[in-house]
Amino acid sequence: MAKKVESLQELKQAAAESVKSEEKVVRKANKDKLGRAYATGKRKDAVARVWVKPGKGVVTINGKDMEQYFARPVLKMIINQPFEVTNRVNEFDVVCTVKGGGLSGQAGAIKHGIAKALNDFEPELRAALKQAGFLTRDDRTVERKKYGRAKARRSYQFSKR
Repeated sequence: MAKKVESLQELKQAAAESVKSEEKVVRKANKDKLGRAYATGKRKDAVARVWVKPGKGVVTINGKDMEQYFARPVLKMIINQPFEVTNRVNEFDVVCTVKGGGLSGQAGAIKHGIAKALNDFEPELRAALKQAGFLTRDDRTVERKKYGRAKARRSYQFSKR
């Protein structure tokens, strides 16, 4: 049972001891035997499997270079966002395979996977990635078509006659 505190001085001393005992938990980096961190990213219908390792900033997607796979500069910018937020541009090589969805969804899935893998590789980057919202899966998907409707919500054109 806990000891009885008689005075204010003993209460302060007990509080100081409890603060010392609650040391901050340090997360350990999660890497495989090849020194890579793995994560799965998802966006819309796209699923990306991402491996991150220290390197020169080469991004390979489905066996192709990022410049070849994503022609639009906006999609390349989306993929590089986790590195820019954490000030790790051109410090990591990324190898990923992505399936499903369109190019925009695939870019979002790769971004999500890179952010999660960076978090596993360097746990101290979690605060920056979390604040930017990169560790949260964007769960917005296309709404299904309903019967009696032209699309998900659009009705057929009304005609009085």
